[in-house]
Amino acid sequence: MQQAVKVVGIGGSSRPGSTAELGLRVVLAEAARLGAQVGLVSGADLVMPLYDPRVAGCPPQARRLLDEVASADGVVLASPAYHGTVSGLLKNALDYTEELRGDPRPYFSERAVGCLSVGMGWQGAVTTLAALRDIVHALRGWTTPLGVAINSATAGFGTDGACSDPHIQQQLTAMAGQVVEFAEARRAHRSLRADAVHA
Repeated sequence: MQQAVKVVGIGGSSRPGSTAELGLRVVLAEAARLGAQVGLVSGADLVMPLYDPRVAGCPPQARRLLDEVASADGVVLASPAYHGTVSGLLKNALDYTEELRGDPRPYFSERAVGCLSVGMGWQGAVTTLAALRDIVHALRGWTTPLGVAINSATAGFGTDGACSDPHIQQQLTAMAGQVVEFAEARRAHRSLRADAVHA
């Protein structure tokens, strides 16, 4: 039996239970329901020294992040809008993926990446979503067709974990489906390619 694909969520803010983290948890819960193994790196897990490529080695938080990304088949990124773009917390964490440049699948290569942004208004949420998608492309990832922007002035999350806006809840679960579907397709493609090489 084939092992489940792995989807890792990265993001949120330094505040536990932030809206970005709650949205990320909805996506991961749906990915798990679809059969994926899921992991989460958020909040305090992202607090690490400023990335400096001249410094050898990585702090433990960065090592865990890199291990999660290296073993993932799909990724979901979530960020609050900070002055129209991604938070410094998330950007610094993503800068550490430079340490994956020598891996067989460097950076986010061969991975589907879903993007989620949260802003107190549509302008910040939408510009942050666009910035996330640009970062994913720079890291050689495949963004899902659907990205999700949440205006926290009009939508939040209840005690059951679901979004108060049913349309956004549906978008989050649909994006999870796209990440898992792409991850499964890429794994099947790699398996077929390996079989052909050894045939």
